[in-house]
Amino acid sequence: MRGNRGVSRRSVLSALPVAALGALPADILTARRCTASAPASFPQPAVSIPPPVPGVGAQVVEQTLDVRFTDVLVPGHGRVITRTYNGTIPGPTLRVRGGGTLRLTHVNGLPPNPPHTGGHNTPHRPNSFNLHTHGMHVSPSGDADNVLREFAPRTADEAAVGAPEPRYVTTVHVPAGHPAGTYWYHPHLHGAIAEQIAGGMTGVIVVEGDIDEVPEIRAAADIVVCINELKIKDGRVPAFTSGGWMTGIPSTFTVNGAVGPTLRLRPGEVQRWRMVAATAFTALRLHLVAGRRNLSMHQIAQDGVTLTRPVTLDRLDLAMGNRADVLVRGEAPGRYELRADGVPGPLMTVEVGGDPVEPPMGLPASLPPGRPFLDDRDLTEPGADREVVFHTDERVFAGAFPNAFRVLGTHPTPAADPGGDLTRDPAYGLFDPAYTNHTLRLGTVERWTVRTDETMPSHSHPFHLHTNQVLLTHRNGRRLDPPVWHDTIGLAGGAPGDSATFLVRYEDFTGRTIAHCHQLHHEDLGMMQTVDYTER
Repeated sequence: MRGNRGVSRRSVLSALPVAALGALPADILTARRCTASAPASFPQPAVSIPPPVPGVGAQVVEQTLDVRFTDVLVPGHGRVITRTYNGTIPGPTLRVRGGGTLRLTHVNGLPPNPPHTGGHNTPHRPNSFNLHTHGMHVSPSGDADNVLREFAPRTADEAAVGAPEPRYVTTVHVPAGHPAGTYWYHPHLHGAIAEQIAGGMTGVIVVEGDIDEVPEIRAAADIVVCINELKIKDGRVPAFTSGGWMTGIPSTFTVNGAVGPTLRLRPGEVQRWRMVAATAFTALRLHLVAGRRNLSMHQIAQDGVTLTRPVTLDRLDLAMGNRADVLVRGEAPGRYELRADGVPGPLMTVEVGGDPVEPPMGLPASLPPGRPFLDDRDLTEPGADREVVFHTDERVFAGAFPNAFRVLGTHPTPAADPGGDLTRDPAYGLFDPAYTNHTLRLGTVERWTVRTDETMPSHSHPFHLHTNQVLLTHRNGRRLDPPVWHDTIGLAGGAPGDSATFLVRYEDFTGRTIAHCHQLHHEDLGMMQTVDYTER
């Protein structure tokens, strides 16, 4: 198969684990990419990159994503039977440049879907999926980043007669000027997302470009740090059968598919970590600690977009779905732990030791601009702000899923009984695939305010808009200087709950897609809206 045998700088080839090799067809085996300074003991996902073709500018990354139940060894935990891409957690990393194309073939080797008698805002079709290229500015229509498609498995009758496993194709054309940075992919079929991501169906996308050529960044080892949150009981990811499913099972956190792996870093060495919060339920406040000592993280990008300059942090906040590129330089020798507030045990260990790098590797003083900023002068309708409010009403429905997870504000889904008690209404503010909540015209710039009225800080409702990145200008009423580009904005509860204001320009692509809460069991239960990007 084309597109998965090349090796980029600072990388070497090594084989997939023997068990994974035996489980996969020959045409979807991919080489494992390990940077020169990341030892084999620290896992890295497989990588798919376009082969060099002389004289060809825009290249095609071809990758088969084979989805089926797999008996996976999770180092530090044990064996787990779960749905995977190509037999691994996470799936292969896809590396592409602006102007290139991702051509992905999806094989659905999952069993037939079980019968479903509930509504569309309860979990269903757990063995169907599709693909979302989270954070990327690409078409949401056709066979591209279209989360309204369904990649269904064989029916029971088809499986009984030995019909071939169905294949589906996703073709994503990446604009030439797409911001270079770290993105990720995951299934996004409403009703099945939480269970699938809680089993590890995720992967990283790297868009290569100008930031990679900054001398200090180019010299650093390029390391994927994909943090997954698995829900495991009795060696499996259990079916999403009740509203308490998420809280009733402790989370198992992995980094690149292992519990608590160790990464080695020499004093004076700089590494670039592409940190991906591929979590469905838990926001991560991260810090690198050794007793009372911290190891600083120098952030250079947020959600795939390069910052104006490196920002030195002792703590890094990642909501579910966020990414951050950080530079980490080895300082005093010792054993540091990457920890997240509220998560027992370290996510990974960083051993700083060995021969120092002399002179120490440098950090960049400036960065190429990731995206130009917007300001209020760009607003096309200054008085027409949009508001999104995440709101939960308890004990609305009978059965295993009693709570109503609503999206209110300026364009909620209409109530079934507008004159009745809206807190008990079975439709108000809940996802309706037949209703368009937001019609967004290309070329316009608008201001949105999103907030949660939850009172408990642990109740988090990250906001995610598909297709267009948003410029966060205010958090809890305070202006950010400078503002920061995001595609997912964390919103914790409190008294009051968090609020965020952003500007967004709708560019390039038309089609129907969604905005939603990225606490993914909330999304499956209806905390989502339809947006329609239209010509101006």
